[in-house]
Amino acid sequence: MTPSGAKNSETGRSTAMSIVRRLKQAGFEAYFVGGCVRDFVRGVTPGDYDIATSALPDQVTALFERTLTVGAKFGVIMVIADGHPYEVATFRSDDIYEDGRRPTCVHFSSVREDVFRRDFTINGLLMDPETHQIIDYVDGLADIDRKVLRTIGDPSIRFNEDYLRMLRAIRFAANLDYAMDPATQSAIQANAANIKGISAERIAEELRKILTRGGARLGFELMADTGLLQQILPEVDEMRGVSQPPRFHPEGDVWRHTIIMLEILADEASPDIDPALAWGALLHDVGKPVSRTEDDDGVHFYGHVKWGEAIAEGVLQRLRFSRAQKDTVLSLIHHHMAFMNVQKMRPARLKRFLRMPNFHLHLQLHRLDCLASHGMLDHYDFCRQQLQNLEHEALHPPRLLTGHDLMAMGYTPGKLIGEVLRTLEEEQLENRIHNSEEAAAFVQTRWKL
Repeated sequence: MTPSGAKNSETGRSTAMSIVRRLKQAGFEAYFVGGCVRDFVRGVTPGDYDIATSALPDQVTALFERTLTVGAKFGVIMVIADGHPYEVATFRSDDIYEDGRRPTCVHFSSVREDVFRRDFTINGLLMDPETHQIIDYVDGLADIDRKVLRTIGDPSIRFNEDYLRMLRAIRFAANLDYAMDPATQSAIQANAANIKGISAERIAEELRKILTRGGARLGFELMADTGLLQQILPEVDEMRGVSQPPRFHPEGDVWRHTIIMLEILADEASPDIDPALAWGALLHDVGKPVSRTEDDDGVHFYGHVKWGEAIAEGVLQRLRFSRAQKDTVLSLIHHHMAFMNVQKMRPARLKRFLRMPNFHLHLQLHRLDCLASHGMLDHYDFCRQQLQNLEHEALHPPRLLTGHDLMAMGYTPGKLIGEVLRTLEEEQLENRIHNSEEAAAFVQTRWKL
């Protein structure tokens, strides 16, 4: 695979072509394979270029000056060219899969056998980059034309070779906006429980791609329909059927509200969807199913934010999120209901709210929340107006007095100094003091020596 530095560039394609040319000049078969061919057929600039060849790993290594043998036992060599790695894989067939992840061993074989051990027909195409000739053993071209996601061969066999392929099937269908072949979808339903045999890191990566590469709503609807959602994210699956007050949520239950948010985000932000924002949208109401109550006054979700933070933390911990990633998502959940009070906040509190880290994400989440429900954007517009009107120093006022100033005035180092400085900032944010003289007078009046 080419890295981001070579993505979407003619340089990456040209370099990959030179690798194919070198292999062919040495007497080997060599083709572009997989996603780059699929994208070429679809008229999309490939993000990366993978190469399949009849050359054995040691022959590939001998042909190129710089290589990495990280996947040599599976026939994969990384060729380093123009500073970027390109995956060059020997034609192979796989032995039995015992762990639902990888074959026990591989056998180097023919190009046809190599194609038939791959996952989906749309990823089973080969192309000679010099002639643009497409080799299609699996009717992948027809499936691209029909916009259908289908496994190569028996879907149950494909999915039991690598359980993650079930989630990858949904990811491709969602990102490409393809229909799922009925037999493929049925096989996912029948084998959904096996997804628990896959590591959290691999699952999290596929979920990230579903959330950020387009088609998130379709992806999560397919996950729900096939049972994968209940296996991977039971906390999200529990949102289905949790009704909400029509006055505030005419769109329907918590699940429908959430997937509409994902749909709006994908439509407006693609292809640059912030993963934290996407996860925030998915999990912001995850506390509603456990907090729902109903009485004569209607439906309530008292404490759903607190419940949501706790549940989301468990989800993110389970998926092995980093501390920084987790903190950003949890902050989005923690503050998402605060927007209803922005127009009533005292100046100091409002300014602190507006200067929160990643406030742009908080504001985007609030907007999505509104658009997916009642549609009222008055609090959103108010915040935007405040940000336009307030200068940087109004949100981050420079200190009028320092700790050294306070000690020079006779105050003893310790907790009191911190309390005084915090109070002074509060007075500044409230626009009650404006210079060091006023600050000193305020301190001497409030904390007499």
